[in-house]
Amino acid sequence: MQIAYHIGAHGNDEDRLLKSTLRNADLLVQNRIAAPGPGNYRSLIRTTIQGLDGAPPAAGTRDILLDSIIDDDDVQRLLLANGNFISVANRIFEHGVFYPQAESKTRALRRLFPDDELSLYFSISHPATFLQDALSRPKSKPIGEFLGISQPEDINWADAVRRIHAGAPDSELVIWCTEDAPLIWPQLIRHFMGLPENTPIADELAPLTGLMDQGGIEQLRKELDRDPTRDTIARQTIIADFWAEHAIEGADEEEISLFETDEESVAHMTEDYDADIAEIAAMEGVTLILPFS
Repeated sequence: MQIAYHIGAHGNDEDRLLKSTLRNADLLVQNRIAAPGPGNYRSLIRTTIQGLDGAPPAAGTRDILLDSIIDDDDVQRLLLANGNFISVANRIFEHGVFYPQAESKTRALRRLFPDDELSLYFSISHPATFLQDALSRPKSKPIGEFLGISQPEDINWADAVRRIHAGAPDSELVIWCTEDAPLIWPQLIRHFMGLPENTPIADELAPLTGLMDQGGIEQLRKELDRDPTRDTIARQTIIADFWAEHAIEGADEEEISLFETDEESVAHMTEDYDADIAEIAAMEGVTLILPFS
């Protein structure tokens, strides 16, 4: 079986990919894809991994899990999502390491489904906005306690991605930048569902809600529907053009207010983020989805 698991990161999706997938119910049925409710598996998989405590699972564990998660024996692809899979938000910097459980969690997941075709999906974002979101969550700690011995500049996506991949090196690992979501969303939905490039899908413009005026979104939708045979880059170019023309002023900007920073430190984090993206793009066994590529 193919198993696609969206495992984070925090604040970069909030189950939006799963929700967009579920709006394609007909395609799910036609292609024997299951997208069960999160209540069927999030706690189950977490407690199973915690109970094993690093030990290999007993024979038959995989089948027991799948019997609890899905009812249909004819499923070819299983879609799962849990932004807290690697870590709950207040433990992101535990022991002074950014996502310290990245490798151990993906290794444990791979052991649960050793013979399945596993694909992991993980989104990243600018360190300043990522940290701002983490600090705004319920039960969040003051920044000093949250970061521990770390600093905002220690958010290293490339290292986290490398450890995620090390835990399940024979699994596909798909990475994207949250900032690119409005342009790559149709491509990402199809990839997550395992569908061909030009498959018509619903909810392909979801990330543009709140970034573009509604009239512009409707015009864009009509233009994309006018010729569904356009390739991915052509469609992304159209989306970018309409977005530029119909953007809501300031909607794509975020004020950093929950921790002390200045233009120089944000610029430094931007440089580090760009370097991480370049490093991830060069990683063997990792697919980085970028617009216009």
